[in-house]
This record gives sequence, structure tokens and C-alpha cells, in this order.
Amino acid sequence: MLALGQRDGISLDRLLAAAIRQRLQPRHRVAAPEGVRPAPEWLTAQVATRDRGATAPGSGISPVALRLPAEGVTEAGVVDLGVDGVAVVAVASTVNSALRTPGEQEALVASFGRYLHSLTAPVQVLVRAERLDLSGQIAELRQAAPGLPHPMLEAAAREHADYLDQLRRSTDLLRRQVLLVLREPVRVGGPTDGLGGASPLATLRARRERARTPGVSEGARRAAETRLVRRLGEATELLAPAGIAVTPLDAGQATAVLAAACNPDSLVPPSAGLAGADEVITTTAADPADDEPIGVARSAGGRSQTVREPTPSEVDEWEGGDL
Repeated sequence: MLALGQRDGISLDRLLAAAIRQRLQPRHRVAAPEGVRPAPEWLTAQVATRDRGATAPGSGISPVALRLPAEGVTEAGVVDLGVDGVAVVAVASTVNSALRTPGEQEALVASFGRYLHSLTAPVQVLVRAERLDLSGQIAELRQAAPGLPHPMLEAAAREHADYLDQLRRSTDLLRRQVLLVLREPVRVGGPTDGLGGASPLATLRARRERARTPGVSEGARRAAETRLVRRLGEATELLAPAGIAVTPLDAGQATAVLAAACNPDSLVPPSAGLAGADEVITTTAADPADDEPIGVARSAGGRSQTVREPTPSEVDEWEGGDL
């Protein structure tokens, strides 16, 4: 008899297969949708060997294109999953059932049950915890304190700002967020079984159709987005009697959620003010003749890099495609 344990709902055989697949895949991945170019010689001269904590002279880098499940986010907040369909992310408010009477609790469960019985496509309820940043609230309190009409109110505002600052420094603050993720395939899988999923025969037919026609037409994608919007409206109407407000995320918020999910331990929270992966960070030098580094640029991944003003020869090489 062989018994396999589980961790976070994933069995040991799947974890072992994932470890082998990760070990055999390339180590260096770059965001290059137009194709990967050969790495320059100054980068391949020395590559840090993490296992030994040293450098290996002469080692080469073989980067490959980074392929993520999400290919893009539209202006309406719809996440494009390529051939896997489209998805939308919405924030769901919470309800404290412990403060309700037994009758109200039964009504809440019945309302949520009606929504579950109406599901005919995949839905994910994601409860995530993220770091709580109080720097914005603290700055607003200290800025607005001098304009309050009474000195005691000003003192109370400053004391509250100091309390929040002390709380931020002494405690690892977290906040919970409930996300409702709806996904819709671009191709309808055919008749469903009694549990709301596609039948095995319909699944096999869908795979054959995808193998024959790997591309996705624009009409099929628009139809999938229409079905997704209708399902989101149904979720909003069915969960409203339970006191749960469903608010869809826009393009910026959905992108920030995806970025935080890909890099949950980043000390720099994703925001619109950070430079993107394909943007060039520039700055102005105090002395044009100075060739030394003049600043530090911080990217969305939290890594800092020293930058300087490019020389005219470097600009010519960049425009010519050699750099």
C-alpha cells in the first residue's frame, strides 16, 4: 500500500512532477513578446552561481521568452487568457454572520446557496492577505492637522498619526481581501453533465477542435466577454440580498492584483507610478560631462539599479539596434 500526502490541496505526485518540470525548464526568462535576442557579451562574461555563491567566468546565458497565462488586460478590466478564454476579477464585500440572528443567518446561507445553484461555469472565490500600508493615511493626518478648527483636534490628529506610525513599525499589518474570479472559455464546450461541467465527450471534441484551429477569432472572444459580463451581473444581483456587494476591478486594479499574485513578497507595492517592464528609465545629469552614475531607479519588482545619462555614442548604438 502506498499513501501520498497533500500540501495545500496538491498531492505529492503532482508536487514531484512540478519540481521535475521546473528543474528541466530554462532558468532565465525575459519579457520579450517580439522574440528573444542574444544576450550581450558583457552580460554573459560572468554569471552568478547561486548554489556556490560565486561567479562562473565564461558561462553563457540562454534566455527564453516569459509566457504568462494572462496575455493582457483590456480597458474594461477583462483579463485575456489567450486560447484559455477570458476572465474578470471583482471584489466582494464581507458579511459578519455572528452578529445576525439565527433567522438572518439562514437567509444569508439561502441567498448564497441560490447563487451556487445558478453556476454553470468556473468560479473562484479567492481570499488573499496582503500587507497593509498606512503611510498614506499617516501623511494625510499630519498634513490636515494644522488646518483643524481647534488646537485639541489638531493634537488628537497628530497623536493618532503617531499611534498609526508606531503600530506600523511594531506590527506586521495585514488585510484580507475577497476576490470573485469568473472565467469564460472562448469556445463553448457543448452539453454539460448533471454537475454543470462539460461531458467527457464534449471535452474530447473541444480538444480536437483546438488542435485543428489553434487561433481564436475576434467574434468568439467578444461573445465570451459578453457572456462574462452577463454572469458578473447575475452574481451581483444574486449576492445583493445577502448584503454582499460585488465591484469589478478596472484595468489598473486588475493588473495590480495579478502583479501582486506573481510577486507576493515584494516590498514595493505595485502602482501606476512605477515604470513598466518595457519602459526606459531616464534622468537628467547635473553635469553632462560627468560619466558617473547619477541616480537609482527602482522597478516594479523591487530591484534597484544604478543609472546614468547615456553618452552620444551609446545613443547612436541604441538607435541602430546594436545596444
